[in-house]
Amino acid sequence: MLTALSAKNKMEFVDGNAPQPPKSDVTYSAWHRCNNMVVSWLVHSVSPSICQSILWMDKADEIWNDLKSRYSQGDLLRISDLQYEASSLQQ
Repeated sequence: MLTALSAKNKMEFVDGNAPQPPKSDVTYSAWHRCNNMVVSWLVHSVSPSICQSILWMDKADEIWNDLKSRYSQGDLLRISDLQYEASSLQQ
């Protein structure tokens, strides 16, 4: 997903570097359109069960941060197992 967002120059909508301008701002319409596009990409890239929990959010950075906080925690036991396996490899 990060690669796709970066390729389409939309990373700033999920990393917080494109804050929502006031509705009276001339850039609001363009921001709103781009935000909606990124929201659509995010919604369509997750499973239906996960989608149900983010459908009510209307800003891409809110969705991104919610998904990140829920799913980015590593499996420490699995990481430890992989590190052990890697340390025992021989050429």
